[in-house]
Amino acid sequence: MDTSEVLAELRAAADPSRLVGMARVGIAIEDALGVSVPDIRRIARDAGRDQPLADALWATGIHEARTVAALVADPDRLTLTRMRAWAGAIDSWDLGDMLADTFAGTRHVDRLIQEWSHARHGFTKRCAFAMIARLAVSDHGRPDADFIAWFPLIRSAAQDDRNEVKKGVSWALRQIGKRDPVLYRAAIDEAHGMLDAALESGSRSARWIARDVLRELALPEHVARLAR
Repeated sequence: MDTSEVLAELRAAADPSRLVGMARVGIAIEDALGVSVPDIRRIARDAGRDQPLADALWATGIHEARTVAALVADPDRLTLTRMRAWAGAIDSWDLGDMLADTFAGTRHVDRLIQEWSHARHGFTKRCAFAMIARLAVSDHGRPDADFIAWFPLIRSAAQDDRNEVKKGVSWALRQIGKRDPVLYRAAIDEAHGMLDAALESGSRSARWIARDVLRELALPEHVARLAR
């Protein structure tokens, strides 16, 4: 598929009535068409991995075209310059999370997690923690020590009360905790420590994150699988 074909597919699948609901959940709709995620994923599957196509789709500025770009981008061909430019232009959590899935498969992922976990731009910062969440689920060979080494980044970013950031931080710690029994206990201990510190300091975002993590990790299905 070329750029014009992808855009034609997106416009054919667009439903402008969806825009109100997208805005309600915090998605930027100024340049959006109103295409559902299943349709976006279908179009991306049909297009396949294609970095030149991804670059061209990103350049359109259309929200759904950029989301397709995130899905068809080639992790082996993405450069640091390209990823930094894209991450700096993220304007919605959904686009950032799609990019995080692809970025997590690049050789630069560890470097960018460290770098973006301190970013000023909220959606770039969220992308760092979305990458951690993705790695916790999909990188089966990564040692537990790597995830524990990211706890200081999680702890620091937990003080950021921007909605996109605190939800990304919670997501990262929850996914780490669901990876295996060792990390389950480590994540719970981290969340308890975060909650104690938040109650002392008055940090509302850290308190929210800690409670969100503890609530999910206490669900029966996680306790049965991981609490050993």
